[in-house]
Amino acid sequence: MLRWAHACRLPQGGRGPARPSSSRVPVAGRSGGGSGGGGADPRPLPLSYSLVDGEGSRPALVFLHGLFGCRNNFNSIAKTLAQRTGRKVLTVDARNHGDSPHSPDMSYEAMSRDLQGLLPELGLAPCVLIGHSMGGKTAMLLALQRPDLVERLIAVDISPTETASVSNFPSYMAAMRAVVIPDGVPRSRARKLADEQLSPVVQDLAVRQFLLTNLVEVDGRFLWRVNLDAMAQSLQEIMAFPPRQESYLGPALFLLGGNSQFVHPSHHPEIKRLFPHAQLQTVPHAGHWVHADRPQDFMAAIRGFLA
Repeated sequence: MLRWAHACRLPQGGRGPARPSSSRVPVAGRSGGGSGGGGADPRPLPLSYSLVDGEGSRPALVFLHGLFGCRNNFNSIAKTLAQRTGRKVLTVDARNHGDSPHSPDMSYEAMSRDLQGLLPELGLAPCVLIGHSMGGKTAMLLALQRPDLVERLIAVDISPTETASVSNFPSYMAAMRAVVIPDGVPRSRARKLADEQLSPVVQDLAVRQFLLTNLVEVDGRFLWRVNLDAMAQSLQEIMAFPPRQESYLGPALFLLGGNSQFVHPSHHPEIKRLFPHAQLQTVPHAGHWVHADRPQDFMAAIRGFLA
């Protein structure tokens, strides 16, 4: 049975303790967190990030990925936008993803708190905050809680409402937890085995390839780098949005995939209540992963909103 580890790229050398391959092992903890279970720690975690440099006179672009993602999802987009806008561009690994620490607390309040610590520390507040899916909900909450940190907001294919009814994430998570890979097999073989075991549930090849970016090798054993324990325990919370009364009065863009069902017209009143200056824009022929499906249109929409 696969276990869970931390890495954003496939490591060249081994990391972490060797463990028997036949047991279901909890997340190997790093500073700031443990495995699933235990009480929530109110302190922000030291998130892993990448910064593309640019001029400091205009607000930086800050990208937040979605569930199962990491900051590398925006690598090429970050570099291109830095070149085209001249701005600094920050990409961040959320807690329990990529190289960031693991924690049992996957609440949006905790993820917002992490950014409330990071952005001022890097001198990037206020910023243009761009979040996809789970990252979009984190971005919305941060804008509502701390509008002084957010010059403008872009929420990508997500709304401040319940999204469980259109999401396949619970089944994806169950399929990932069920994958079995023998120790010592070559990386190409391990990926093929995982792909074969995921395919009955995750039938979209592009989605499987996205999930498989989380498969990493440590000391000859294959692990998931995301904290599936914490995600499974917090799934209802991740699919929901914290109830809020205050509004964010800054500019906001809700950028939707034309082929996605994540943002329904019935969500529009709540968007307008919390974000009264929100614009809604649709990217044709894009699914939920707008930035992956139509990267040029995605970047054009961002640049248009900045103009």
